[in-house]
Amino acid sequence: MRLLEVDNLRVAFRTGDGDVNAVNGVRFGIDKGETLAIVGESGSGKSQTAFAAMGLLAKNGSATGSVTFDGQDLLHLPQKELNRIRSQEIAMIFQDPMTSLNPYMKISEQMIEVLMLHKGMTRHEALDESVKMLDAVRIPDARARITMYPHEFSGGMRQRIMIAMALLCRPRLLIADEPTTALDVTVQAQIMDLLGDIRRDFGTAVILITHDLGVVAGFCDRTLVMYGGQVMEEGPTIDVFEHPSHPYTLGLLKAVPRLDRDDATLATIAGEPPDMSRLPAGCPFSPRCAMVLPQCPTTKAPLEPLGGERRRACHRPVAEVV
Repeated sequence: MRLLEVDNLRVAFRTGDGDVNAVNGVRFGIDKGETLAIVGESGSGKSQTAFAAMGLLAKNGSATGSVTFDGQDLLHLPQKELNRIRSQEIAMIFQDPMTSLNPYMKISEQMIEVLMLHKGMTRHEALDESVKMLDAVRIPDARARITMYPHEFSGGMRQRIMIAMALLCRPRLLIADEPTTALDVTVQAQIMDLLGDIRRDFGTAVILITHDLGVVAGFCDRTLVMYGGQVMEEGPTIDVFEHPSHPYTLGLLKAVPRLDRDDATLATIAGEPPDMSRLPAGCPFSPRCAMVLPQCPTTKAPLEPLGGERRRACHRPVAEVV
């Protein structure tokens, strides 16, 4: 049994202009100690998939389907049990550490609170454990700096603090939502190395949500490509990168700057992301696809296996996606 299994997940938001269907029948799983990347442009449904699994949707949002963690369906758990799992079994790192940390509280108070509430530690025990975790994420002089406020740290250091807080209860699954956003490339590399060390040292499974394919290649075992709230392609990361089987994946990869290419202009995907309240009946990528077939706008391609661990949803034969 997989650690996390998502099946036919659908997320919709009620708005004054009608329902917005952010996630539409997503299905995937992750094993213990595995790393999975969920990639796609902004608005593809990546973050809402994670928020639905964590029970963190906005008040006007609703989720159907199933999200099974270690045999328990998170979508139908009582709030008390869901809170326990979110505090001890699954942790999430959000995009902006400055807005996720309380600017009026010292780092020590924010970390101690977690351990005293969820682990029943004394204040002294919680402080010692918090310092150890800051050391683990390579915060220099952790015992002295733990008494500082969030604004006294750089962006990269704040992200490390968020990772430390997420790991305080030793979760089995860590969901990292754009953990390298707004960081320079050197700090990005340090954060990804840190997540790799955490996976190795703690045996933590990691779901990495990102639009930056550059941080995925050397870190994740498998990659899930989303567009329009749907899975376009999934497979081992090396296979998806070297032999993309969906036109959208191919477009994303061509848009990544590479040192081994001397392109005069950077490739782009024409058009705009879809209106999630008015998705086409067929493939959501069909209005922007350079390889569109007559049936694509009206007939949705099923997510079918390609052999091994690969899946894709496309009418175009694999051999023609080049």
